[in-house]
Amino acid sequence: MKALLDQSLSVLLEGYGWLPNRWRRGGGEPVRARVLGRRATGLRGPEDARFFYDEKHIRRRGAIPGPVLSTLFGHGAVHTLDGDAHHRRKRLFLSLMTSQSVAALTEEISVAWDEADWSAGKPVTLFEQASHIITRAVTRWSGVPLRSTDVPSLASDLIAMVDGFATAGPRHWRARAARRRQERWLAAVIEDVRAGALTPSPEQAISVVATHLDADGPLSPRVAAVELLNVIRPTVAVAWFVTFAAHALHRWPEHAQPLRDGRHDYATAFVQELRRFYPFAPFVGGKAVSDLSWRGADIPAGSLVLLDLYGHNHDDTLWPDPYSFDPARFAGRAPGEFELVPQGGGDPATNHRCPGEAITIAVLETLVPRLAAMDYRVPPQDLRISLRRIPARPASGFVVIPR
Repeated sequence: MKALLDQSLSVLLEGYGWLPNRWRRGGGEPVRARVLGRRATGLRGPEDARFFYDEKHIRRRGAIPGPVLSTLFGHGAVHTLDGDAHHRRKRLFLSLMTSQSVAALTEEISVAWDEADWSAGKPVTLFEQASHIITRAVTRWSGVPLRSTDVPSLASDLIAMVDGFATAGPRHWRARAARRRQERWLAAVIEDVRAGALTPSPEQAISVVATHLDADGPLSPRVAAVELLNVIRPTVAVAWFVTFAAHALHRWPEHAQPLRDGRHDYATAFVQELRRFYPFAPFVGGKAVSDLSWRGADIPAGSLVLLDLYGHNHDDTLWPDPYSFDPARFAGRAPGEFELVPQGGGDPATNHRCPGEAITIAVLETLVPRLAAMDYRVPPQDLRISLRRIPARPASGFVVIPR
């Protein structure tokens, strides 16, 4: 029990550094630990990621802790499925990731950005403002009926679900309450769609979720609400990266002019480096399908396997000078599917890599140049980013004063 307490508390206390610290102490060998009462093996690197995302080795079902399901993903979500059930459910999300659909979302994002209050001389907390902008846009795009006055409360709940999944105490309980509240509301909205009381366009996310068929038929209203939140919530979570973009432009202002010049290739490289450099998900977990052996480590059936995302993206054997912010790493090239893994690795169409990654990139490619083109000043504030806090963000939320 003592080892369990030591390891579990260490995750909370060390945050993003927990797995990288153990990786260094072990000389680059797979990490052996005990977390939440279960034996765990920590992996890192492209070949380890390839091994992790092979469903013959690692499955997600039963691997995600209940507190994470009750806050971040939702019980019954696609993240908890494997095999055919996972592939069938994931088609729901992939159908929303067409180039036409993503372009429609980024257009809504642009409109919502222009509608926001950027009054000269009025301080704006960018993290909060970005969350409101994206909430307004993604609900319009998805067909979710939302009054303008309700945008701040929904945005607050969506942010809370992400902000409280990896901690204890008030943040965690706010996240649970937010999920319960929004699942109830969206389940009722799904029922309205199915009853014909609400008639969104067939291609909108709310229609796609309401009409989706699993092998055993339509999703229950609650699970449909869970999956609708799994479209909306991670899109709003892009507010973290918008805030990181402001942080990067403040620290390294030389990157602003190429973005202002409308160089799409530079915006893409900047966004990829943003996702590599700044902390988002610390690791992802799965469960060993059978007794396995990998790089000299025995991995018992049913034990946890953790893929170190933050450590991978800051590994100096993969990324020279990894703590330097350098968009040139991605100039003229797309990273390999197991090379850059801020939202997991592999092929989004066939495994558990986040299917919304294309939306994350497209939204940032839309907003980062707009941010670089804004005329604002940054007043004195606490811009530190603690790697002990999951998910990390600038302490002040990044306050700007438009001119």
